[in-house]
Amino acid sequence: MKREELISTLGSCINACNYCADACLGEDNVKMMVDCIRTDRVCAEVCSSLSQVLHTTYSNINGLIEYCITVCEDCKSTCEQHDHQHCQDCAQACTDCIAACKSFLAA
Repeated sequence: MKREELISTLGSCINACNYCADACLGEDNVKMMVDCIRTDRVCAEVCSSLSQVLHTTYSNINGLIEYCITVCEDCKSTCEQHDHQHCQDCAQACTDCIAACKSFLAA
């Protein structure tokens, strides 16, 4: 997998996480969505940080990619607990991001 492909997948995950967090804030029982909102925000931030580093020539990024995988796994797990479409979409975006990160590490 090329850097550009990973950056694109990270962007999709960032967008899905931000959308999910915003949509969760509009739910009737926001207290029930607090963990989802938190993990969405953290996931978006970590994906954004990785994307920014990938735009540079810095090459020692495996640790950050592995951390991104961990955060995406947490976000996916949290979102999968909810039936809302925005949560399911976010979980899928995290799944795609995990796969892209693993593919990049394997290349």
